[in-house]
Amino acid sequence: QVQLVESGGGLVQAGGSLRLSCAASGSIYSINTMGWYRQAPGKQRELVATITSGGSTNYADSVKGRFIISRDNAKNTVYLQMNSLKPEDTANYYCNADITRFNLYGRVNNNYWGQGTQVTVSS
Repeated sequence: QVQLVESGGGLVQAGGSLRLSCAASGSIYSINTMGWYRQAPGKQRELVATITSGGSTNYADSVKGRFIISRDNAKNTVYLQMNSLKPEDTANYYCNADITRFNLYGRVNNNYWGQGTQVTVSS
């Protein structure tokens, strides 16, 4: 099977920085788009940023110019560098990946989520 494991969340003061990491492991053939989503209490999960296997990126307007998404294809890892953090960035951040994996019959494509990592920004 495939697993996504996130790390790097924590508590930071407004204006500070954090770097999230998400590593995919398992019987992976290829990883297509990877991304980060977040969900604050009482709110719906929302897209933060995505990156394709070729390196094309997409950001939510609320994080443009402050967050940078990147990936290391050799390590099956995606990163989110978060700068100039604001209290409204407080949320549980989830990694997401579109992965083609091996199974008994060949290859199959599925979408996977990590367990989430909490980011709290104090004012």
